[in-house]
Amino acid sequence: MARLLLLCAASGLLLVAVAAIPPPEEAARMARYVLHSCDWGALATLSAQEGLRGRPFANIFSLSDGPPGPCGGSGVPYLYLTDMEISVQDLEVNSNASLTVSLAQTPYCRKHRYDPQNPLCAHIIFVGSIVKVNDSEADLAKKALFSRHPEMESWPKDHNWFFAKFNITNIWVLDYFGGLKIVTPEEYYSVKP
Repeated sequence: MARLLLLCAASGLLLVAVAAIPPPEEAARMARYVLHSCDWGALATLSAQEGLRGRPFANIFSLSDGPPGPCGGSGVPYLYLTDMEISVQDLEVNSNASLTVSLAQTPYCRKHRYDPQNPLCAHIIFVGSIVKVNDSEADLAKKALFSRHPEMESWPKDHNWFFAKFNITNIWVLDYFGGLKIVTPEEYYSVKP
């Protein structure tokens, strides 16, 4: 019963957090907000696989920029990866990728009856590269990911999981009518969601 109450309280906090989205004129804040609100994203790589070499290949990955809650996270998309995963094999050949996250995975768009393709159901497209985190950043990545994805701690150790981050070079925000907005990484990291 206590666990159910905790879950309900957490869901209520998420609804409150998701309800107060930044206004469309604050694109950098919107990008930070959407990333922090999302638990997963679509990561697109250039395939290194036989028969698909050089073609785009999108896959879903759990991610986190920090523990859930109003503190806002770091803005850095962290991932927990293994070389056994097909997209990670692509990244070993070419670390460039794009990552898309959308409020469609939160209660916000459902509450407002926005289709995931509706610009008001904000989504962000990041372009950059995936790199393993160094030892000094590993604890931060672990806390960010395991706080949102506790199941990760029990994943098979023989899969040689490692922490990685998405190094952002370009950001596009679609959160209103009129087309994409470009946000620089400097603008992105200088605001809080």
